[in-house]
Amino acid sequence: MPTETVTDVARAIQLALAPVFLLTGIAGLLNVMTNRLARIVDRARALGEGSAVAPLPGQESIAVRLYRLERRRHFTSIAITSCTIAALLLCLVVATLFFEAMSDARLSWLVGILFTGSTLALVVGLAYFLREVHLATQTRIEVPQ
Repeated sequence: MPTETVTDVARAIQLALAPVFLLTGIAGLLNVMTNRLARIVDRARALGEGSAVAPLPGQESIAVRLYRLERRRHFTSIAITSCTIAALLLCLVVATLFFEAMSDARLSWLVGILFTGSTLALVVGLAYFLREVHLATQTRIEVPQ
């Protein structure tokens, strides 16, 4: 293997490290989001199964609670989808960097577009996740006295 090719591959590996670390962060976020989604779904199922029980005085109806959980589920689902798209675009960035190094093609414009798209998808995902967390914190917690 010629020295230039080895140098190009080494440079591509160096360039790909930052997106790979970002992928690790996104994977952590996806783990948190999927756990929240699972809890939302479990809570909705539990409420749905106990729908014959009348709410206590001062409590919201089960229909209102289920509506809020559905909104939270919807926002979490969008957040997961957006973060997954961000991760996929980052994988394409890494693949493009290696393809560029191996083929001597000038694809920096494609890397820039893919990375920008990934960042925008991550921003959308985080915004929807923040919205879901905001909805979750608006729910009142009944403390027995």
